[in-house]
Amino acid sequence: MKRKSGFVFSLVIACSLFLSCESSDDEDLVGNWTKSSDFEGVARNEAVSFVVGDFAYVGTGYNGKKQLSDFWKYDSDNKYWTQVADFPGKARYSAVAFGVETKGYVGTGYDGDNYLKDFWEYDPATNIWTEKAEFGGSARYGAAGFGIDSKGYIGTGYDDNYLKDLWEYDPTTDAWTQKVSLGGSKRREASVFVISGKAYMCAGINNGSLVTDFWQYDPQSGAWTELRKITNYSDDSYDDEYTTITRSNAVGFALNGKGYLALGSSSSLVSAVWEYNPVSDIWEQKSAFEGTTRDGAVSFVIKDRSFITTGRSGGYQLDDTWEFKPDETYDDKN
Repeated sequence: MKRKSGFVFSLVIACSLFLSCESSDDEDLVGNWTKSSDFEGVARNEAVSFVVGDFAYVGTGYNGKKQLSDFWKYDSDNKYWTQVADFPGKARYSAVAFGVETKGYVGTGYDGDNYLKDFWEYDPATNIWTEKAEFGGSARYGAAGFGIDSKGYIGTGYDDNYLKDLWEYDPTTDAWTQKVSLGGSKRREASVFVISGKAYMCAGINNGSLVTDFWQYDPQSGAWTELRKITNYSDDSYDDEYTTITRSNAVGFALNGKGYLALGSSSSLVSAVWEYNPVSDIWEQKSAFEGTTRDGAVSFVIKDRSFITTGRSGGYQLDDTWEFKPDETYDDKN
């Protein structure tokens, strides 16, 4: 009995030390997540989001039973959601959305039977959707989209083949122009964020493998520039800790001159959050996401505040919304 008690005591001490180290590791990381107002539509995954002015718009997606077409506006100051006009195209998920100046745009995706390439413009001032010129590339899902200045862009994705093309949309002429393709791996479910007029594309999956290359697109020159890989690739020490960046179906967003990659899936769902500094081309790990780990979420930034909402965890669709404050001290009580 004495030997057994000693073993149990030692095990308790070992576990306590392990948990203490884990807690200390968490506390060493910077960044804090706080719960915000739950998304008011039905829980869903692979929705889309865009920002126009001081409001974010979230819609479409899949609720585990059917594709969706409803759309909602989020007021971050007052923490409430308001339903706006339904998306008039086919209900879908894994589509693309972006905001350009005073309008929002939604296109591509999957309706449960077909890949799609229709493209729609939303005017918040009138609450009206207008169908625009079809996307210039092939019908697809899992693409990436972004807006820079007065133009919108859609690229990569899957149309029964993995893709790496890029297309530019000009709202003034309602026309698509093919641009130089991504220089690296084909992919779907990539993440993208925009900093100082340049787009940064990373993560995603290609032929069953997570991609590790990372690229910057400059619309002024029309050129792609390869950046440092998002895995422990070099002989230098800067990337020794790059063990949890690669993933697919994650969210990417930019805030105050930095890029962020959160959530998604690798061999399992990912809670690790990473911050990218475009000046140094270095990634730094931040405090992990504090809600339920998930993929297929959406993100948006309003008034220098970043949010994540919806997504999927196993067989469950989610509707909670979280705000990330990257420079705050981690607080596990939020």
